[in-house]
Amino acid sequence: MKRGIAVLLSLTALLVVAYFTASKLAIRHETIALHDADRNNRLVAVEIAVRRDKELQAEAGLIKLPVAIINHGNTVKHTEYSFLSNVFAARGYLVIAPQHDLPTDPPMVTKVGELYVGRLPQMQRGIANIKFAVAEMKKRQPNADYDRVTMVGHSLGGDISMYFAKQYPDEIKKVVTLDNLRVPFLTEGKFKILSFRSRDNQFKPDPGVVPDAEECERADITVVDTGFQHNDMRDTGPDVAKSSIQSMLDRFLDTADSAIGPVDTTKTVPKILTEPGPVTLYAPPQKKPAKVAN
Repeated sequence: MKRGIAVLLSLTALLVVAYFTASKLAIRHETIALHDADRNNRLVAVEIAVRRDKELQAEAGLIKLPVAIINHGNTVKHTEYSFLSNVFAARGYLVIAPQHDLPTDPPMVTKVGELYVGRLPQMQRGIANIKFAVAEMKKRQPNADYDRVTMVGHSLGGDISMYFAKQYPDEIKKVVTLDNLRVPFLTEGKFKILSFRSRDNQFKPDPGVVPDAEECERADITVVDTGFQHNDMRDTGPDVAKSSIQSMLDRFLDTADSAIGPVDTTKTVPKILTEPGPVTLYAPPQKKPAKVAN
């Protein structure tokens, strides 16, 4: 039994390596340094990921690229989520990942009792960065759908994603969060929501953030209890965690993006994106939000 598990884990690791190797051949990654003149020339570095063939078609005016915006966690770099950006880019998205904080920014201070535990300034700064990055990308790649985007984020980045959706619901196509802790999910059912939850005693969502199973069913929200740690949900995390999240995310996008097919799996993306991972759908037994790790 142990030998079989070891072989399975080894195969999973090999598939992940193959995935990233193949992705580099089909997907272009670039970091662009932008400066916002309206905010004292603030640096907003942006990581771009896009399928090369789809980018050429868009530049020729043949298609419009769907847009996904990936928001990083607190003190994490915007370049540390390539395992997510490659999934979206492989499906034909233009992926935009802005850097929200700078070394010169004041430290984030937790203030119990204040709105979102005092993190509202960081979320508002994230919104400003997203708006600025999108405006600049419109100049560089006009043939993309910036009117309704898919918002993605981990931890504080997930809260930024949900807060953006709360402020601009008509500009949202889908929301994907990985262990956001402060901003409650939108339950109006205006767009699909997918949220991956950790099992981590150090990071737990505030009361009322994660809806109960009945509300999730009504509002088209999918909550996934991964069993992984909060900090596993980025490039530095274990391969089994990343491959599981990739698998579930790809299946979610299959239903949400029926018109956008993934890149040919026989040439660029191996089965890691289509094989089911060990993550399972999470259904809390009571109506109160379950104590899911953050």
